[in-house]
Amino acid sequence: MITLQLIYWLAGAYLLAVAALGLRDRHNPRRHTTALFWALLGLMFLAAERLPPAVVGIVVVALACLAGFGGLARGRYDEPADEAKRAEATRLGNRLFWPALLIPGTVVLFAVVLKDLRWGEVFLLGREQTTLVALGLACVVAAVAACRLTRQTPWSAVEQSRRLIDAVGWAAILPLLLATLGGVFAAAGVGEAVAELVQRAIPVDNRFVVVLAYALGMALFTMVMGNAFAAFPVMTAGIGLPLLVQLHGADAAPLAAIGMLSGYCGTLLTPMAANFNLVPAALLELRDPNAVIRQQVATALPLLACNIVLMYFIVFR
Repeated sequence: MITLQLIYWLAGAYLLAVAALGLRDRHNPRRHTTALFWALLGLMFLAAERLPPAVVGIVVVALACLAGFGGLARGRYDEPADEAKRAEATRLGNRLFWPALLIPGTVVLFAVVLKDLRWGEVFLLGREQTTLVALGLACVVAAVAACRLTRQTPWSAVEQSRRLIDAVGWAAILPLLLATLGGVFAAAGVGEAVAELVQRAIPVDNRFVVVLAYALGMALFTMVMGNAFAAFPVMTAGIGLPLLVQLHGADAAPLAAIGMLSGYCGTLLTPMAANFNLVPAALLELRDPNAVIRQQVATALPLLACNIVLMYFIVFR
């Protein structure tokens, strides 16, 4: 059976390989701390559940310190010349997109079509978090396909991915951390606190004002958290369910869908959404790290206004 634990082990082994390559890179002025960062993160994927909570806490603090005090830097990587890159791009053409397209296709195949496939009494995929397991397998399949397509070795793929992950730096793990905060905040009662504040600040009997508070709250809280999935449980527990669904009779399904879209508008406007905004700027080596955000403002604000109008006219029975 392929379980999520196996996917974690593969991710940990990959990060340890990145750390080993980084440690050997003498052109990186901070090769020791860079390698230590990825090695510690790989250790967490491999054995966090077997370590005492105090040790895990120390590792998390160490990762924060390494990232916060500039412990990560870029080195030198084995890259082909620009002429060779252009020739390879011309040879492959649109086939370059095939490995990327394999990821969603493989996820659907394993998570939907083959989720009940089994050998005797043993299922192919673990019955818990099947979609995440399928995503991990899809990444492996895409990596193998990319190596075959480009005629490169798996070790070359690790080396080239090290170049990308070093360019992104600590921001590569920020989405993973932010995505967990929504559940933590909801469990801590932040949603109830938000509901109390909103009820004191706005006339809750006015349907449009509550819609406005929910949509703007999703966008603003997403800008703070950097992730709409983190904002959603807090704002929905604080405004969406008690005020719109229970008080005004809104339909929960379209409310949740448009609420998430409102949160995504906030994603376009914040550097906290590192995977959307900081990572592209780093990969493209832009001088202005906020250049992507500046280009997205003209899309995000009108789209947020459209979401507010749609929410007001669609979600009420």
